[in-house]
Amino acid sequence: MSSTRPGRAWIITPGLRSDRFAVAQRAGAAVAVVDIEDSVALPDKQTARTASEQFFALPDPPCTLGIRMNALTTLDGLKDLVALSAYTARPDLIVVPKVESPRDVELVATALDSDGYTPDIWALIESPRAFENLPAIMSAPRLGGVIFGSADYAATVRCGLGWESLRYARSALINAATAANVPAIDAPTWELDDPAVLRRDAERAKELGFYGKGCVHPRHVQMINDIFTPTVEEIAQARALVAAADASGGAVTTVDGQMRGTPFFNRARALVAEADGAS
Repeated sequence: MSSTRPGRAWIITPGLRSDRFAVAQRAGAAVAVVDIEDSVALPDKQTARTASEQFFALPDPPCTLGIRMNALTTLDGLKDLVALSAYTARPDLIVVPKVESPRDVELVATALDSDGYTPDIWALIESPRAFENLPAIMSAPRLGGVIFGSADYAATVRCGLGWESLRYARSALINAATAANVPAIDAPTWELDDPAVLRRDAERAKELGFYGKGCVHPRHVQMINDIFTPTVEEIAQARALVAAADASGGAVTTVDGQMRGTPFFNRARALVAEADGAS
């Protein structure tokens, strides 16, 4: 399991659009992922597979670079592993779609790990079977984190893409990920031109416990960063709570008229540690 946590905003860009590669990398996201799965039609897979190596060869990338390969249950997924093992410039991170077993994660690690190269491996959780197997998937030793695949999940279940329709799936994923101390990233908001929808979705995802959120357009990055990054006020409140906990010896106390105890202290300490580690 990876010991590091990713940044808050993730952006994904099509593998056939090399003209967008630099834009995606410099959009301000912590992770930029080139996609050779859903955004590429079957006849164009090999072209995208070859073209995507350029994504990792651009000079001085300002963020973590990843690739979303094809599912391991497809011939293209196997071809992806062969191609990735031969890339001269390699991704920092591999997003594996349609993960339904810890073996999916370990297969990618077995195929790609080598001396001096052990990419972070993230699982896209996007099927009912995956949700049935979440505890096992989370136990994969090489799992770096999980990403919610809302579009595929909704299509399989035949439910809507609205927040209420997918609340259970998101909650189940957060619960399993937190139990395993694995970070979880929410799916992109598919409405590109309404910032109010993006803000609402990002705020709900943060409140539910997601560590960050994906996006498919550069103009979504800043809002995701703003919402998921703890504010100066939130950090100050956490420091005050930690001070109150220390003063009370860890006993239940009152802070700003509110009763606070161990669960609140632990959360505040985690936020302060994150803020101090980022500074």
